[in-house]
Amino acid sequence: MAPIGDFLIVLLVILLFFLLLGGVGIYLLVKVGRKATKKARKVGTRVASHMAAMGTGDAAETERMRLDLKREVSLTRQAVDHALRGGWGLGDLPHLVAEISVHAEQLDAQLAHYAQERRVSPYVDHTALSRLREHHSKLTTSCARIRADLRNDQMEHSAGGIEQIQGRTDLEIEARRRAPDPLDEIDELYNRTMINRSRHDDSH
Repeated sequence: MAPIGDFLIVLLVILLFFLLLGGVGIYLLVKVGRKATKKARKVGTRVASHMAAMGTGDAAETERMRLDLKREVSLTRQAVDHALRGGWGLGDLPHLVAEISVHAEQLDAQLAHYAQERRVSPYVDHTALSRLREHHSKLTTSCARIRADLRNDQMEHSAGGIEQIQGRTDLEIEARRRAPDPLDEIDELYNRTMINRSRHDDSH
């Protein structure tokens, strides 16, 4: 009976192992599936936004403003992150960009809502569209100014480094030049003296 009991225990352990392995596999498949679904939704939303922005009218203009705003905020975040990795002193600029991002998300939601209304309603709210354009212009201009300021700082840092390299290059080249040989200088002075003396004799 003992061998049969041992066999059953081994069989149960193997079954438990396969059940555990199957559970882990199902968990991973579900996790990967959720990530794939999220990515697919993002891609679908992005494609739909680009398609809507290619049309004409107020709704298409609003969608273009949404895409433009997202691009400007993304570029500004990248510029600030790059400056932070470089160890630059940015002061309160990262917090300012974070606030701009919050306002940009709110404006994006407002633009999306307005575009949806314009697609289903023939009535135009010119006042709302004008204010949305104004807010869009202020946020995108702020982003552009921040990037321009960071770019100027980067160019100043680069200019200082380039000037140092140029100065070091001049010193290194000067140091590598062969020092004049005193004997060569004496020979040159002697030759000049002899040439001047011969000219003087020829003149007499």
